[in-house]
Amino acid sequence: MVTLMLDSAHLEVVLSITEKGLTFRKRNVMIDRSQIVRVQLTDDSWTWLRGVPDPGTYLPVAIAAGSWKSAGGRDFVSIRRRKPSVVIDLEGSDEFQRLILTTSHGVALVQALRLETGSEPTDVVDLATNSTKRKRSS
Repeated sequence: MVTLMLDSAHLEVVLSITEKGLTFRKRNVMIDRSQIVRVQLTDDSWTWLRGVPDPGTYLPVAIAAGSWKSAGGRDFVSIRRRKPSVVIDLEGSDEFQRLILTTSHGVALVQALRLETGSEPTDVVDLATNSTKRKRSS
C-alpha cells in the first residue's frame, strides 16, 4: 500500500521500490492540492478501473499498478486485491485525471485535506491523528 504525504501545496503518493517497479515509475506521484476536486472512499476499487495499462502491471483481481490510458485520459492506479481504496478525481493536472489507490487510510486523507498544513510533507495518518487529539484536548 502506498504512503500518502501532504503539505500545504501538494499530495505526494510515496511508492516503495516494489511499487515503483510495478508502476514503471522512477519517482513518486506529486499532485497539487488545488487540482483535487473530489475524494471518494470505496471497498471495491476494481469497479473504478478504466482503460488499459500504459505502462502498468495487471493481474486480474490481484494487482493493477501504473498508468491506465482510456478515452477519458490517463489515471494512476495502485490497486491490491479487494481492499479499501480511495479514488481522487483531479482537474487541471497535465499527467493524470484520476488516482485510484489501495489504502486503509482513506478517511485520514479526507480529514487531512480539510486541515491547514505546514510546508513540510507529513503522513496523512499523523495529520489526522494529531488533529483529532487537539480537538479532544480543547
